[in-house]
Formats: sequence, structure tokens, C-alpha cells
Amino acid sequence: MPRPPRLVWAGVAPTKNGFSTPYVELDRPAWAALRDTTPLPLTEDDLEALRGTTDPTSLDDVRDIYLPLSRLLNLYVSATRQRHAAVRGFLGEGDQPMPFIIGVAGSVAVGKSTTARLLRTLLAQWPDHPNVELVSTDNFLHSNAVLQERGIMNRKGFPESYDRRALVRFVSEMKAGAPRMEIPVYSHLAYDLVPGQTQTVQRPDILIVEGINVLQPPLPGRLAVADFFDFSIYVDAKVEHIRAWYLDRFLALRRTAFSDPRSYFHAMASETDEEQAVEFASGVWRSINEVNLVENILPTRGRATLVLHKGADHTIRRVRLRKT
Repeated sequence: MPRPPRLVWAGVAPTKNGFSTPYVELDRPAWAALRDTTPLPLTEDDLEALRGTTDPTSLDDVRDIYLPLSRLLNLYVSATRQRHAAVRGFLGEGDQPMPFIIGVAGSVAVGKSTTARLLRTLLAQWPDHPNVELVSTDNFLHSNAVLQERGIMNRKGFPESYDRRALVRFVSEMKAGAPRMEIPVYSHLAYDLVPGQTQTVQRPDILIVEGINVLQPPLPGRLAVADFFDFSIYVDAKVEHIRAWYLDRFLALRRTAFSDPRSYFHAMASETDEEQAVEFASGVWRSINEVNLVENILPTRGRATLVLHKGADHTIRRVRLRKT
């Protein structure tokens, strides 16, 4: 019989300042106990196909962290559908399926893409929502030509480098029940949008929107993409740990993807040694990615429904859930 979860920070009790908090924070064993009887549908080969470059996520991580999260999200989907049905009944409207929308946020190199892919696979195993789509906000980056024209190529990934109106329009129309939408496709190999190529999204049961910018607040007088989320996840870690993971990933890509002559960063593989590559990647991290993390991404952590906090070895150690 599983022991009850240990509440590291429980919203039922006042804080030291005398105020109650709507959050509960659980350590890994306590969170893992909430899996209940949710089965593990993945093999090691399945997981290998879902992991990002240098991401060490294991089947133990899937069992301890992602299966309980899958179970929780299944409960959220059911409750949200009941609420939507009640509102439609009140308005006298017919049944119009709307997707349950999940946002997944976090820094570059923190592992949010692996989290999103795992959730897509696990959530599709539940019989009441088998159609799960995953969309990256990279698809809504402005093209390199536009970024260069605006003089912000060195701020790629910052809020102004995205077509935020197009992203909000896509998510809002999906939430309104649009049967089918076409969106641009971004290539990490080319480091740019792919001309003439689109991703088709056809009214899923669940839509996962993954990207560094998904929890950012709206511009004055406008809606933000997060306004349409039913649940949001922030993948968290210390800045110094993310920096180390970023450099490890960059060097791994230098040995693999960057060796492709079509890669935007091919020169990193063909014209530099490892020391020069580390110096380049460190400069990019320091001047772009760390600045964006500290100024724009990390401040959105408090907007998430759930925070997955990783230790130095990429292992998720704690889970914080907003209960209201």
C-alpha cells in the first residue's frame, strides 16, 4: 500500500509570513506513489526515440515522474470536458469538441522537448483522448530574413523574434474548435523556417504547445497564448546546471548534426576545434540564452500549474503543483 505523499510545502498550512499558499510541493518518492496502477507502455527503444540529444531521461524517470503526471492530466481532461459540457448546456449549444491545451515551458537545453514528447506518447495511451498533437513555438519564429531585416538576428528566441499574433491566433482558433489548421515548420538543421512546408493540426483531443515563451504575459491590451491553456508545465533547473547541459549538447551536435553540410552550424564541425567550439557556445550562452532565461523565461515559472525541478544530473527531484 503506497504511503501518503510527504508535503514539503503544503497549501493547507500558513507560511512563515502567515499567508496560505495554493501550492503543494512533493519530493520524488511521494510524487511517484501517485502513479497508482497506471501502466508503463514504453520500452527502452521507445524512450530512445523520444529523448533529446544528451538527455538522460530513463524508464525510472518515466515511471516515477511522467506516469503520475499522465494520470493527473487524464483527470484534468475529464473534469474540463464536464465543465465545458455544463457551459454548453447552459447556453443551449450543441456538442462542439474543444481540445485540452497543455503548455510546456522552460529554458533552452533544460529538457522541455523531451518532456513534451513523452507526454504526447503517454497521454495518447488513454482511451478517452487518443489523438494528441504536439506543436513547437519554434514554428512561429520569424524567418531569418525578417530577423536580419529588423536587426534582431542575435535575439533569436527573445519574445520579439516570434510572430506572437500568429501563435495566439493558432491556439485561440484551435481552442474554439477549428477542424484543421496549417502552420509553418521550423528546421533546427537549417536554423530557419522551411519555405513552403507546413504542419497540419487536425482538431486533437489534446494539444501540447512547447516552447521557451509559452508562459510569457500578454502585451498591453492583448491576449497571451497561455490564456488558452488548461494546464501548464515549467521544467526548472539552476542556471549553472542548464549552462553545462547546453554546452554538452552543443558539443554532441557538433559531432553529429553539425557535420551535415546542410547545417547552419556546419562550420562548427568542419572549421573549428573543440576548444574553439566551446568558446563559441559559451559566448552564445552568456550573451543570448542566459540573458533570455533570466529576463524572460524564469520570471514566468510562477505562472505554471506544475513545476518539474531537476537536479544537476537532469533527474527530476521535486514537483510543485498549484492546487487551485
